[in-house]
Amino acid sequence: MLLLKNKGPQSAGQLGEALGTTGEAARQQLEKLAAEGLVAATSQASGVGRPSKMWSITPEGNARFPDSHAALTVDLITAMKQAFGSEGLDRLLAHRAKRQIAAYRERMPAQTSLRRRLQTLAEMRTEEGYMAEVLDGDNGDFLLVENHCPICVAATGCLGLCGAELDVFQKVLGRDVAVERTEHIISGARRCAYRVRARTRK
Repeated sequence: MLLLKNKGPQSAGQLGEALGTTGEAARQQLEKLAAEGLVAATSQASGVGRPSKMWSITPEGNARFPDSHAALTVDLITAMKQAFGSEGLDRLLAHRAKRQIAAYRERMPAQTSLRRRLQTLAEMRTEEGYMAEVLDGDNGDFLLVENHCPICVAATGCLGLCGAELDVFQKVLGRDVAVERTEHIISGARRCAYRVRARTRK
């Protein structure tokens, strides 16, 4: 399940190879997980011959990964909005973002490459439960990928949390960097992904 969470849909053969076992052994485990509703298979055309079966994690499977104090967080957000209005909630989110920026900057190595800055940010986000990694993109760009959202339920109820995080990444990585969200769990994607590139100097 962790491999499916991190890498997306995989065949039994791919999973078996990654786990150091056979595709058949992996398929048997997948069938057990499917019986519990945690994974599901779809057929995918692969050229000539029989379509390959690709396995992916289901919403029930995703629920097995931590969502930090989801019910309490949503309840607190609702209560704060009722008590202080949307403007008050926005001020609270801005204050939280300032604290995040300060904490991330404290651990961010100075005068270092964009790749190293991203790797440090991914390490910090992984510590917070986001299962983050840095991938090479196109034309020298990078992808900051978060394979899990530990605050997904809260973020669904308060989209300002996601908007604030994009701003946090931008400010922590620096003015010489452009950050763009390209995939969003809240919008139905498997993961959140951010395209990060160095700005062209004029």
